[in-house]
Amino acid sequence: MTQQSESTTTRATAFTGTTVTTAPGGPRKADPPAPASPASPLPAPPAVPQASSAPLVPAGPSSTAAPVPPAPSAPPLAEPRPLGERRVWPRSFHDRLTAPLPGLKAMARFAREGSVRPGREGLADIPRLPFEPGPLPAVDARTVAVSWAGHASWVVRIGGLTVLTDPVWSRRILGTPARVTPVGVPWEALPPVDAVVVSHNHYDHLDAPTLRRLPRDTPVFVPAGLGRWFLRRRFTRVTELDWWEAAELSGVRFDFVPAHHWSKRSLTDTCRSLWGGWVLTDRDGQRLYFAGDTGYGHWFSRIGQRYPGIDLALLPIGAYDPRWWLSDVHCDPEEAVRAVQDLGARRMAPMHWGTFVLSAEPVLEPLTRVRAAWQQAGRPRADLWDLPVGGSRVLDRPGPAAT
Repeated sequence: MTQQSESTTTRATAFTGTTVTTAPGGPRKADPPAPASPASPLPAPPAVPQASSAPLVPAGPSSTAAPVPPAPSAPPLAEPRPLGERRVWPRSFHDRLTAPLPGLKAMARFAREGSVRPGREGLADIPRLPFEPGPLPAVDARTVAVSWAGHASWVVRIGGLTVLTDPVWSRRILGTPARVTPVGVPWEALPPVDAVVVSHNHYDHLDAPTLRRLPRDTPVFVPAGLGRWFLRRRFTRVTELDWWEAAELSGVRFDFVPAHHWSKRSLTDTCRSLWGGWVLTDRDGQRLYFAGDTGYGHWFSRIGQRYPGIDLALLPIGAYDPRWWLSDVHCDPEEAVRAVQDLGARRMAPMHWGTFVLSAEPVLEPLTRVRAAWQQAGRPRADLWDLPVGGSRVLDRPGPAAT
């Protein structure tokens, strides 16, 4: 372990969301050394059990049993930070990892097994992957609608804004075979883009060729430490946020929340920028959660406590096999359904499947498994928005605004 020198900076701690200020000469937290790891869009730490978040229950029906503690109240939300604020960040975010990055033994096992792609039978269903592009729904300032362009790329219409999530319109990304389904929303069909949110810097979520298509004054919301990447490409309205921080644009609130993942884009930048998801809330309180890329764990219940009443959760369900290699950083379909319950979300829209072949499960398996898990959980079928690539849905309009 080596200690990391930092200039004075304020950042959120990994588990409480409180802020800690570290000044030169003050106490510093040691960062674990960065292990050797290939530059790849696909993360791959080994499996480590996650902490349980099961609620406490009475020991039995006896009248003397201890009562169930009340559910914790939602912590107060942070005040929105200024748009485009320039900030100083730690050199590394290794202390935010939920599980260690892979060591040499895990890398050797993965190379030996070669479990990168499905076999011939698993790829045979590529022609059956759902692809049904259609026009974007008509919306107004009080309508929330989502359209799935593929993978983690959504066209979100909220509060009168058009927001792109992790926009990847390229046919191919570095180190990965070409898309197996076309982009579901043609770039030419997009209305003017009002904002972009990025979850982390892996190539299948941060695509330079796509972003070059945007005007450089497009507001961009990114994780801490990733702003310099956009500033080098001449984007002028870049807002970096730490976990549990927020910014506001035209009445829509953008909150950056934790995820069980990591970041890497080259051989030398492992965990140099943060990773996470986004909660978008409009003036009417309609709330959408975009998870980005994440494994299953305790953060979902904490997000649900802090942001109650999530109307729609966009959750990843693919790129999960083999589990020993990917369980810490990618949910499988059953875990995604558990995450919906932890979040207290009403609806779920699956993503991160059916676009790029990133792992070894058969290409249609994520869809069949998430449908089965949703039914087994007793959730209403209408609340599983298992859209085809190119599909859209509109949230129920809220009641009349109070006068």
